[in-house]
Amino acid sequence: MKQINDIKILFFDIGGVVLSNGWGHESRKLATEKFGLNYDEVNALHTFIFNVYEIGAITLDEYLDTVIFNNPRDFTREDFKQFIYSRSVELPETLAWLKEWKKDCGFRIISINNEGKELNDYRVKKFKLHDFFDAFVSSCEVRMRKPDPGIFKLAMGIAQVSPEQCVYFDDRIMFVNAAQKLGIRAFQHTDLATTKAILEKLKEENHKK
Repeated sequence: MKQINDIKILFFDIGGVVLSNGWGHESRKLATEKFGLNYDEVNALHTFIFNVYEIGAITLDEYLDTVIFNNPRDFTREDFKQFIYSRSVELPETLAWLKEWKKDCGFRIISINNEGKELNDYRVKKFKLHDFFDAFVSSCEVRMRKPDPGIFKLAMGIAQVSPEQCVYFDDRIMFVNAAQKLGIRAFQHTDLATTKAILEKLKEENHKK
C-alpha cells in the first residue's frame, strides 16, 4: 500500500460497520408494522427532519413529535423509543474482533459517524465502544454530517494529521468517495473478512516501522 508507513489514524463509521444502523429504513418499516402506522407518511416526515436531528439541532423527542406523535397514538412515547433502541445490535463477530485487534495495532482509532445524540450516547455506552474508539466525531456533536467535507476536515484537525496519514472505513460508497476526494485512503466495508485483511496488512506494516 502506497505511503502505508505514514498512516497514523484510522477513521471508522459505526452504523453498518461495527453495529447495525441505528434507525435505518428497515427499522422504520418494522416500526410501522408493529405500531400500526402508515410507512409512506412516516418515511416522508422522517426524510424531512432526520438530518436536523442528526446534526444535534433537535432532540429525539422533538423528532418524534414531528414524525410519530403528530397525531394521538394508542402506544406510549417510551414504548416507541425502546423499540428504536432495540434495533441497535452488534454486527456478527465484527466489534469483538476489532476490540481485540485494537490492543496492539499501534493506531489511534476515531469514529466519523452520523447519529442523533440520544442514539449515539446509547450506542457508545451499550456496546462499550470506548474499548475500540479513542474519540468520536459524531454529527450530533459537531453539527455537521457526512458527506459534508467539513466533518472529515474537522476529524483530521482534531487528530492533527494530513489526509495521507489517514485510512477510513465506511459501508456507504458515497461517504467513501467523499473521503477520497479529500485525499484520504478510504475503503468500503462490505464484510468482515475483507476489512480484516486490510487491517491486518496495516498493522503488519505499522509494526515494521
